[in-house]
Amino acid sequence: MSAATTAATREPVHIQAVDGFGTVTLTPVDPAADASLIHRWVSEDRARFWGMAGASPDLVREVYEDLDRRTTHHAFLARRDGVPVALFQTYECAADRVSECYEARPGDTGVHLLLAPAPGAAEPGFSGRLMGAFMAFVLADGTARRLVADPDTRNAKAIARLERSGFTLGPEVELPEIVLPEIRIPAKRARLAFLEAPGTQSR
Repeated sequence: MSAATTAATREPVHIQAVDGFGTVTLTPVDPAADASLIHRWVSEDRARFWGMAGASPDLVREVYEDLDRRTTHHAFLARRDGVPVALFQTYECAADRVSECYEARPGDTGVHLLLAPAPGAAEPGFSGRLMGAFMAFVLADGTARRLVADPDTRNAKAIARLERSGFTLGPEVELPEIVLPEIRIPAKRARLAFLEAPGTQSR
């Protein structure tokens, strides 16, 4: 993916017109500019499985500053016709704690998705269309051989969304706690899910 080389510019890395939905744009997160928005999203009860409930605005900024320094982990704001609608993260599984819970393969790319609060009534097909745009971006250059998701086992909505998007459910695992000088990522009971990139199944 080209995200590592474009993160500093904050220019869109993916623009996709989705029929009947609008134009989806992915732009690397700018920790200084976007931390306040992300903090509002992760502070809601609906985002409790994201694992940042109770985090201060400063901590949220520090977390995304840490991600911004990495070449293996990336965070993007998704906009629909210019309006922020989701936070999307990708990472190399071999460089993430998930690799301690299963046998990671070359080309395994992890994905995380946090939808923004809905402004009104739920829109049928909203999350599915966003997922389609996200997967098109991740799979565009052929680097990702398999997508890996690790939602909280209690997050039935996320698990169902992954199944609708073509993921195959794997085992339940315990993601270990990570303690860094500035941040702490708590342990999580997760359900792994996998999606083979088109054309890789027979390789």
